[in-house]
This record gives sequence, C-alpha cells and structure tokens, in this order.
Amino acid sequence: MIGESKTDRGKEEGAALLTVLLLVAVISVLAMSALDKLTIATRLAGNMSAMDQSRAYAQAGELVAASRIASIAQASPGRTTLAGGWMGKPMPFPIDGGTATVTLRDAGNCFNLNSLVIGGGEGGYTARPAAIVQFEGLMVAIGIARPTARRISLAATDWIDSDTQPLPGGAEDESYDGYRTGNTLMADASELRAVAGVSPEVFTALRPWICALPDTELSPLNVNTLTEKQFPLLMMLLPGQLPDASARKLIAERPADGYSSMVDFWKLPALGGVTPAAEVLGQPQLRTTWFDLAIAIELGGIQFRQSSLLDGRMQVIKTVRRSFGGNS
Repeated sequence: MIGESKTDRGKEEGAALLTVLLLVAVISVLAMSALDKLTIATRLAGNMSAMDQSRAYAQAGELVAASRIASIAQASPGRTTLAGGWMGKPMPFPIDGGTATVTLRDAGNCFNLNSLVIGGGEGGYTARPAAIVQFEGLMVAIGIARPTARRISLAATDWIDSDTQPLPGGAEDESYDGYRTGNTLMADASELRAVAGVSPEVFTALRPWICALPDTELSPLNVNTLTEKQFPLLMMLLPGQLPDASARKLIAERPADGYSSMVDFWKLPALGGVTPAAEVLGQPQLRTTWFDLAIAIELGGIQFRQSSLLDGRMQVIKTVRRSFGGNS
C-alpha cells in the first residue's frame, strides 16, 4: 500500500498471527472438550454394557445357588445342616472376562420383624404378643436395656399393625414428626431405623440379628444351622427361661449330622424344666426354608453387588426379593 511503512506492515502481520494463534487455541479447546465428552460417553456406554451383563450374570448366579440348595437338600433329606461348609463360603462360577461368586446363608436364623403381627386379610395386621416378648428377649440377650427393648418392641409392632391405636408404651403416628407409621409389613430390616426409640447405636447392635421375611410367621430358626455365636436366638425362643449357658450348650453339643427330630430336641437336658407355649413349640425347624444369597461380580472395571432372598419351601426355588449395592 502506497505510503505504508514497514512498521505498519509488521503490526498488521503480528495482529494476523495473533488472531490465527487465538483461533488455533479456541479450536484446540473445543477439540479437547469434544474428545473428553466422547471419552466419557464411551466409558458410560462401556459401564452400562458391563452393568447389563453383570445383571444377566447375577440371574445366572441365582440358578447356581438354587442348584446348590437342591444338592444340600438331597444330601440330607428332611433337614439342613452345616455339612459341606456351604454357609458363608463364597462359591465362584465362571464368566467371560471377569470373576463372579455366590455366597449362601441361612436367612431364617434371625428375628423376623414381620412376625410382630399376625393376619393380613380383611381384618388387617394385629399384634402378636408372643413375638413382642421374643423381640424384647432378644434385645436383652444381646445387651440392650430392658426398658429400651420393651419400648422398641411395642413401637415396632405399632409401626406394622393396621390400627392407629398405640399399644401401651408403643408409638403410632402422633409419635413421629413429619411422617406416619407404615401400617404394613416391612420390606427390609433397615426400616426399623425409622421406628421410635431406635437410635443408630441400637440399630447397629440389632442389625445382625433381625430380618424382614415376606410373611408373618414366627422366626423359623433352624437348630441345625445356628452358629455358636447365634446362641441369643435360642434364648429369644424362651425369654427368661433359657440361660445363655444352656443355649450355648445346645449348639456346642449338637450332633455332627444335626438334630434328627424336634421331639428329641425339646427333650434335651439343657431344655429341662422349660415349657414352651404351643405357638413356640413348632417354631424351631430342622431344615432351612429361607436363604440369603450374596452375589459379587467384577466385570469390565465394574463391581456389581446383589443380594437375593430365596424361598426354599417349595421344590422349585424362587427369588422373592432383590437388592443392589451394599456389602453383598
């Protein structure tokens, strides 16, 4: 350009170069952002695929567990024992590109929170005194103060029963701020945390001892699968009648192949002088009817955990409840 100095041309060239560099920087940032989004999307797609595959493998794990339960029943018809070391022992099963294990436990050796009530038809759920006493007795056996145990057992019953009239010492809607009692069976034992009087410390102490089976039957304890640490569950059967030493003895001196008859069980010297109520007399069992199944799968960088409750009362094992995550 006529009259344009070299200095002016240098400034224009510098400005143009700076503009180009800025454009390159912006394009680089946009490209990096797009690449990051593509990477995240690819990972999410991979994770979703691995998660879907893990769920499919978990269903296969339930079939593996059902087969194992059937073999346990065949090995000892009419009763379930600890023979074979099946309880609490992780059992691997093959999957492509990962690892998977299933772990079975007796799901009936616990206090069934839903046994606090009886019924469920048009008359709804009503309190079951025998279970209230058992729940209180279990809490006392594991070291919870009796007044606290009494309040919790009554409040938990009021939480489940159908009426709105609190039991003496219990707790209905007016005892809760901002929410109401369930008035139906508990779906999971964790619901007990919402019940009046249940502090975090109390729930932590109770958690290994409680369950929420999907019926109102008294806890179906299998005397052949109780471990030595579970002696408080036997004390729970007969609150105030069975000392801890006698409960421990019933487990420690159990025959290697388990007790063969409930009639013989009730005649054992450790139970001498004990008079169970008719409702409690048929509560202990020789075989396991409910099983907890923990499934652990690692696949494609994903850790998948599932817990299943299996109903073993019929010839065909059925899954009645699943939950995901946690410490399965």
